[in-house]
Amino acid sequence: MSFDAPRPGLPELSMRSGSDDELAAARKALRKELRARRRALSPDSRAAAERRVALNVQRRFPLRPGQRIALYAPLPEELDVAPLAELVRRHAGLIYLPRPIDRRKRRMHFVAARGPMTANRLGILEPAHAEWISVHRLDLVFLPLVGFDALGMRLGMGAGYYDRAFSFLRSRRIWHRPKLIGLAFATQRVASLHRAPHDVLLDAVVTEEGVHEFFHHARE
Repeated sequence: MSFDAPRPGLPELSMRSGSDDELAAARKALRKELRARRRALSPDSRAAAERRVALNVQRRFPLRPGQRIALYAPLPEELDVAPLAELVRRHAGLIYLPRPIDRRKRRMHFVAARGPMTANRLGILEPAHAEWISVHRLDLVFLPLVGFDALGMRLGMGAGYYDRAFSFLRSRRIWHRPKLIGLAFATQRVASLHRAPHDVLLDAVVTEEGVHEFFHHARE
């Protein structure tokens, strides 16, 4: 799917370069605009998009029994993964969810999604038990995002948990798993994002419009 032309009716937002303070201000403004776009979607539009996203995942990344798949417990405005979780369970996949373990150092584990769920201090649901899996053993990781661009750059909420957890993937000549796949509404696409040294690129983004895949070996 091409990123060359802007989607009709939507302004093209971008964040290319500048001083650290300028980039921080640009990221803040961009998050505000993209979150407003996301909140503007009607409940019916969101539900339809979420179902299409799940189907697009299944078409491009066939789900198999025993796959270790990381999902997320969405915030109210984020794309809901319930339709995708249902597909994973139907194909006998194993679901894991992120759980912060050190907020100061922005570290998290992935724990099996079974048993009782509790809300953490951010209001995000997470499994109550402590059984976790090494991130190196995950097969597919589906991430929430605020924005994404044509090169696989992800704009998140700014905490940096995912970039820290998967920092080893910056050496893609050594590590090829797990695949990092962003889930988003098509309206969250932007023209370009500035990449900081700690940013980990996505392998793909799935929206209701299709699957955008990225190839990074030439840039690593």
